[in-house]
Amino acid sequence: MTAQDRIFAAVFPPPSEASLPTPKATPLLGSGGFEGWSEAGNSIDWDTQDSAVEQIQWERAWHTATTFLSLPKEELPPTHGKEDIDQLHGKWWKDCTPDISMAIRYLVAPDSRGASMRGDQQQHSLFHWYFEEAGLRHFVQYVRPLIMKTLETSNSVRALPNLIMYLERAFSIYLHNVQDHVSALYPNHLQEQGKLLLSNMSGLFIYSLPQQRINDILRQYLKQVAEAVLEVQSMTSNTDQRILDRGTHIVLWRLERVGLGDSRLRKILAEVMSGILSTYVRRTFSRKWQSRYKVADKLRYWVGNRFARLIVEVLSILSAGPNSEPKIETEITLSDVEKWQEIATNRLGALRTQELFDVIVAWKSDSKGAIDDLKRYVITTAARTHLTNSFSEVLSRRLLLPSTATTAILQMYISIIRAFAILDPKGVLLDRVARPVRRYLRDRDDTIAIVVSSLLANSKDPSPSTEILLEVALEMENSTNIAAQEDDDGDLDFDDMDWMPDPVDAGPEYKKSKRLDVIGFLISLFESKDMFVQEFQKVLGERLLRNEQSFEKEIRVLDLLKVRFGEAPLQACEVMLRDIFDSRRIDTVIAGEVSTELHTRILSHLFWPSLHDETFSIPPEIFAMQSRYEKGFENLKQFRKLTWLNALGQVTVYLEFEDRSFTEVVQTWQASVIYAFQKQDPNTMTDDAHAPVTKTVTQLMSELSMSESFVRNGLTFWIGKLVLRPSPSTTDTYEVLETLPSSAQRTASGSATTLLTAAAAADAATSAPAPAVRSEEEIMREKMEVFWQFVVGMLTNQGAMPLTRIVMMLKVVVPGGFPFGNEELKSFLEGKVREGRLEVVGGSYKIKS
Repeated sequence: MTAQDRIFAAVFPPPSEASLPTPKATPLLGSGGFEGWSEAGNSIDWDTQDSAVEQIQWERAWHTATTFLSLPKEELPPTHGKEDIDQLHGKWWKDCTPDISMAIRYLVAPDSRGASMRGDQQQHSLFHWYFEEAGLRHFVQYVRPLIMKTLETSNSVRALPNLIMYLERAFSIYLHNVQDHVSALYPNHLQEQGKLLLSNMSGLFIYSLPQQRINDILRQYLKQVAEAVLEVQSMTSNTDQRILDRGTHIVLWRLERVGLGDSRLRKILAEVMSGILSTYVRRTFSRKWQSRYKVADKLRYWVGNRFARLIVEVLSILSAGPNSEPKIETEITLSDVEKWQEIATNRLGALRTQELFDVIVAWKSDSKGAIDDLKRYVITTAARTHLTNSFSEVLSRRLLLPSTATTAILQMYISIIRAFAILDPKGVLLDRVARPVRRYLRDRDDTIAIVVSSLLANSKDPSPSTEILLEVALEMENSTNIAAQEDDDGDLDFDDMDWMPDPVDAGPEYKKSKRLDVIGFLISLFESKDMFVQEFQKVLGERLLRNEQSFEKEIRVLDLLKVRFGEAPLQACEVMLRDIFDSRRIDTVIAGEVSTELHTRILSHLFWPSLHDETFSIPPEIFAMQSRYEKGFENLKQFRKLTWLNALGQVTVYLEFEDRSFTEVVQTWQASVIYAFQKQDPNTMTDDAHAPVTKTVTQLMSELSMSESFVRNGLTFWIGKLVLRPSPSTTDTYEVLETLPSSAQRTASGSATTLLTAAAAADAATSAPAPAVRSEEEIMREKMEVFWQFVVGMLTNQGAMPLTRIVMMLKVVVPGGFPFGNEELKSFLEGKVREGRLEVVGGSYKIKS
């Protein structure tokens, strides 16, 4: 055929080719055949063709190939199993004729002139066209809506199988014709284009769907698989056995096959396993604090033999076939497993950090195992900082509160000392967390009293006071020596061969402690040792005056404190102890010379704290005993005289009633009060002798020269003992209760019940012994009374004055200066306001008229 004939045939095609489809934008110029194509050599004779003719043949080949590869405009068939293979043939899986094969070869052949003339332009790539045809048109229009409906209406358990089914069906149908009729022609030449088509199609399928929903479905599935495996499987199971079942194996492989097993699935797997690790640590080891559990070792074993094995098997399945065993060689190495074990240890450490407060609260019930777990965690500066900051915040929120008793805070402080001594023997962490606790305890007024009282308490006391810490008493009893407090220049001891520098993360206030010294930590709470010594002197004075014992505990504590503070600050305490032992010796000598039942303790008042020295009248019999004893003392100790402190004494009282007798050791003013109710001499009795003795508060104050507070305390005490009762007819009048109401009277009479109730309340109010040493508040009040006359004079002469001006004037007019501050004076003046002697007008104080 000549060139002229070929041109004519292209314009007027033969009847057999008139029915072939032609793209709308391309005129039908070519003939039905591809001349110059050699089946054997796959070559075309281009010598007789020009560009126009080549364009015609390209268009014809493109039209033929695209018509063959076009997909039906309908949804995919419901299944693609063997039973539906006939349904797929013909409509979806087409048979390729020789003409179609030649057209496809012309478009994709490596030596095709048409392809070489168009280069790598995507619009002339058959693979690019098929991606747009299958992906952008058919998948988006017909498959994606079905998947979206499934994702929206199904739960995560059912959505994943449906998603995999739709994607597998789409991949199988879309890639069948391309792989069998296009890529198979030139497998080496078209391999990269086939891979690119598969990658693009997979990306389009996955990322055209809602990402968050797919991620949630995959996350839920992996979580269920991991939890089922890690919770059901035994930790001692065979490590050579597959831990995932056959069904899970196939599902994971199918995910990889449809494009869901890429980096997305691996990232979700990492997130799921991280969450499972935290959940496992929290559920399995929370509040397992006993040392016998060996939590850290069990956790590391679980991570290495269960947790890591699951990850390795999942990753192996994703890279293997559905019927093959998981590959042993994976990208997971031993260092990765060690990192997971370290992460698990850190999660356990974070859990123990959250539980640390409760661990220390339960310290006595063997919670030391939790501290052992924390020791493996606090090996970095960041972990140590996190622990101290977190624990300090918990202390501020749960312990250092106004509603918390000081004894509870001190008990917690002792447990903190013990726990952190194990956690960090160098003491850096303890120095950090104890700083706010120590500062808070210093600000509490009763801290010193509790610490000192606890040092001198009996650890075996069955009913200790609420203001006593028996653990401190036990620690003191077990201590054989208290090392002297280290000086600030202790680091300059060149003879110390065990010297070590301070840790790098030590704070500026850090002080090293060579060993655990709970007593030392408690004593060092107070910045000034004088405060501690003064409080110790007060408590020691109370115990020496109230107890009849050998005082071995007091002597031992004093000796230990002298090692810490030196002998000079505790000289007064030495004198106090010596006074007690000297008093016993002197008392024995005087008792041999003067027959008396009176026993005394002779005190060197200059060395004792301020004692109660209130005066009142005592019974004549006691006064006579004191006189005889005083003469015996003057004979024994010439040029020395006794000053009696009657308020500090104790008296054994014997009382006889009509229906009972009563014996009790009471305070001296209480004995004087009941003595005043004694019946008169029978020779001087009146006709009303059988009536009970009655006294008013005013009469008792006058007869005994006693303060009202002492009188009322004595009356309340005897009401509590059912010795006195308030008069039913007169206020502030009391009478002797000669007979107690019987059981029948208690049942029938409401007054008898009221009497017993009042007696119980009075007994509870006076059950605590009166202190012998005056409190700071009492001493301050007494000193303030001295300055009260100055205040009265200023307010009388100059009128109302604000608090600040009163303080300023007192500092000027008082000889030696005014020793108190604004708060102390304000508290004193408010007391005068409550007494009705002052009133406040516009923020200024004035004498109440």
